[in-house]
Amino acid sequence: MRNQEGLHSLQGSLIGLPEWASEQVMQQIRQLTNYEPMIGIMGKTGAGKSSLCNALFASEVSPVSDISACTREPLRFRQQVGEHFMTIVDLPGVGESRARDTEYAALYHEQLPQLDLVLWLIKADDRALGVDEHFYYQIIGKAYRHKVLFVISQSDKAEPTSSGETLSTKQKQNISRKICLLHELFQPVNPVCAVSVRLQWGLRVMAERMIRCLPREASSPVAVQLSAPLRTDAVNKKARDDFGETVGSVLDTVNSMPLIPAPVRTVIQSVRDIVVSVARAVWNFFF
Repeated sequence: MRNQEGLHSLQGSLIGLPEWASEQVMQQIRQLTNYEPMIGIMGKTGAGKSSLCNALFASEVSPVSDISACTREPLRFRQQVGEHFMTIVDLPGVGESRARDTEYAALYHEQLPQLDLVLWLIKADDRALGVDEHFYYQIIGKAYRHKVLFVISQSDKAEPTSSGETLSTKQKQNISRKICLLHELFQPVNPVCAVSVRLQWGLRVMAERMIRCLPREASSPVAVQLSAPLRTDAVNKKARDDFGETVGSVLDTVNSMPLIPAPVRTVIQSVRDIVVSVARAVWNFFF
């Protein structure tokens, strides 16, 4: 019901456009509000992929592809919150063997274009990063580095380890060094995150960075999937702004179509800012 109210408000802001142009815009907006993001997650065995996903996202995951111990295919898990869906693609971890890594290279080349973001987990106590570095530069390459968000997982295992309920000052210092090391090794496009699921540490910062790293069309449907404590004001604001700008880009796309009459282009340009403002205002009707 609220979805329809939001669409009605957006359609009302298009007044002045010919019916065919208004319908073209609304069709693309409907597709936008139903966008289903795909997030890849990778890391060596024991990096804590499952526990991190369970900590980040609100809904339980259900497998949509066969699972077996020897599978060499990515495992897909589809999550649903309300009418919104998101797919998590569990990518095989690198470093099992040279033969497997060669095989996985082809798999990654196939998957990367489809993914909105890749969470690359590296354990806080993992010092053997040569394989990760090789895979990042040779397989991910420059074309997809903007999709990668490095995450230092299990930060509570950073030296000196303890069973305490908070990270010690020394642990935080070592984690900061690890972050600097990853920036030096990988020169990532996006800032490195560090989290501890056991201590519920760093998850809010990671959630906010995830939303900033995502393509604009993906940030709102991912924000919906986050667990309630992670849907901060910063997350909601970024998603809302992204939605408004993406709706604006829909108008720009229609405006750039060939054979659009000049008077129609003038109307599109004149209503663009109004439509973007309305899109931001009705964002929570959709998300």
